[in-house]
Amino acid sequence: MPHLDFSQPPFDVLSLAERQSIRKNTQIRYLAKNESLPAGELQCLYVVIKGQIEQSLDGEFVASYVGSNHADGLNNNDWFDSRRLPESLTKDNQLEPESTPIQPYQFRANEETLLLQVAGTAIDKISAQNHLVRQMLSDKLPERLKALRQRRHNKTLDPASYTNQQEVQQIMLQPVIDVHLLPVHIVDADDSLYEAARIMTKAGLKHVLVRPLHSLEGLNNLGDLQLDDLDGSQTAQHETRLLLGILTDTDICRAVSDKQDPATTLCQRYANFNLRTIKASDEIGDALLTMTRYRIHRLPVIDKSGDVVGVLGQSDMLAHIGHHSQLISIQIEQAQDLSSLDTAVELIGRYIRAQHHNGVKIGNISRMVQTLNAQVFTKLWQLIVPDEVMANTCLIVMGSEGRGEQIMRTDQDNALIIRDGYTHPDLAQFADTFNSHLATLGYPLCDGNIMMTNPMWRQSLKQFTAQIDLWFRNSDPMHGIYLSAILDGEYVCGDESLLTQVRQHLKLTHQQADPMFVRQFARAALQFGDVNQWWQKFVPLLGGKSASSDIDLKKAGIFPLVHGIRTLALENNVLDVPSTKARLKALVQVDAMTQERADTLLEALEFFMAQRLSVALSTDDKYARQVDPTTLTALERDLLKECLAVVKSFKNQLRQHYQLEIA
Repeated sequence: MPHLDFSQPPFDVLSLAERQSIRKNTQIRYLAKNESLPAGELQCLYVVIKGQIEQSLDGEFVASYVGSNHADGLNNNDWFDSRRLPESLTKDNQLEPESTPIQPYQFRANEETLLLQVAGTAIDKISAQNHLVRQMLSDKLPERLKALRQRRHNKTLDPASYTNQQEVQQIMLQPVIDVHLLPVHIVDADDSLYEAARIMTKAGLKHVLVRPLHSLEGLNNLGDLQLDDLDGSQTAQHETRLLLGILTDTDICRAVSDKQDPATTLCQRYANFNLRTIKASDEIGDALLTMTRYRIHRLPVIDKSGDVVGVLGQSDMLAHIGHHSQLISIQIEQAQDLSSLDTAVELIGRYIRAQHHNGVKIGNISRMVQTLNAQVFTKLWQLIVPDEVMANTCLIVMGSEGRGEQIMRTDQDNALIIRDGYTHPDLAQFADTFNSHLATLGYPLCDGNIMMTNPMWRQSLKQFTAQIDLWFRNSDPMHGIYLSAILDGEYVCGDESLLTQVRQHLKLTHQQADPMFVRQFARAALQFGDVNQWWQKFVPLLGGKSASSDIDLKKAGIFPLVHGIRTLALENNVLDVPSTKARLKALVQVDAMTQERADTLLEALEFFMAQRLSVALSTDDKYARQVDPTTLTALERDLLKECLAVVKSFKNQLRQHYQLEIA
């Protein structure tokens, strides 16, 4: 008689007592061809031993669950919890309010089918005590995806290994306030360098914050009180919402080398007032990204009231997380030629593989890779062009690289915005050298020619804005592609104000455009057809598996999500952030989407990204778009189906929201 395989999920994490309990509450269930599970039996967990179950909602096909006779590998049986409601279709996840009550799924046998039926009460009892089972069977997609990440990177899922595997990710998600912060010491801009050095020495620090001259008149409570008479927290409370600068021991050394008298030279002269800060509630991963991107070693930490509560030092943060991406950053910064830069690029590849193996969430990996890639592009551009070109141009990346969602080196999407009135006879040659060198480093040339070697993507600011005007007026499908690219544009190096002006023009032009433009723009998210077409690839043919079972993860999952969210962002004038994660956050803030829905869409997107990365790391396919669901584990298939269902519901919402006909 068939029995539960305790080496397969979700049963492989059960204790001996839990296994005995499951055995007592499991029975065989037979369904004839076309027979459905009655409503009274939709309170159980089912394992498909042999045959095939079709899941539907209101008569519409949703998914297929198969036994080992239809799947590759022994005992690779699908399972499903019949109690699970269609999370992706609930009212809380709709763009538009719905009054229709939520209907349960229906389950019908497509052929004679043998099931193991496990009582839901037994599952609930075990889930209450075993968090691993609870996670794998959760109604929440993010929880089940978390379980998959653990399973991918650990053969054994005991509680100890589970904790160890999550450690890196959990640390990266901690608020920066959890790290030991350096105390706050502030000097006035008209204090001498000697006074600043005295305070730094007394405090054992290599920096002090500097209050600019224009803010001195606004202080009512400090009077003539000496700074070193206050502790850090007291001082910070008096500095609420002031624009501060920073002075370091390096700045003082620079002044001495300039033969300046520290006793008479003012801090104002050598302090840096272009200060980067971070919120106390921001994640450690965000702080690491900021330090890596801007090559800085200290970040003042601001609380909800705008007060400086401490200074986050790079060494303290690195000691806290034990991260090694900063070493790659140093390698890039020290590169002097293409060969040494190539070494650093290879380190990025190893970093990706290690982080994925350690179970770090794909979103954290991709955003760090974006930062490291930007440093590679910056260093390469610096090696190619003279300083005057750097000062009068802005190099940007677009597409998945601009959104911070490209992990694999698939292709280049870049552009060069040139200051109006500036020319250089070798700009075209510089662009060609840059793109060809990137190809040599392993970043393939863009098939669509969206690169700065193309004159259309190497223009003055005035020409770029004129082009944007054309894209908003014209219904040419290619113009929608070009507009999508520039909407995803992210700064790399040069004069960032040029990109800021492009974004400002995008917002202005959109406000003046035909209101129907966004409706047409949304159509691209539906262009690959209904998700049902992809679901049919899960359905094996009688007598064997489908001859073409591969699913295009980009077309079926990633693109509809990315472009649909991009469209909603455009509609709501969210044009100053290029990443899908940031767009979702902004859409929640303007009440265009619920937080729960935004979280679900982001988790689904990152699942597809992680699946592509897994394919890329295990095969020679550099594009890694295709996945054969019959080669996945039952848990992976379950989550792939759920994520595709999320895509389907999102596309339906876009159709309803923009009143588009069914594709």
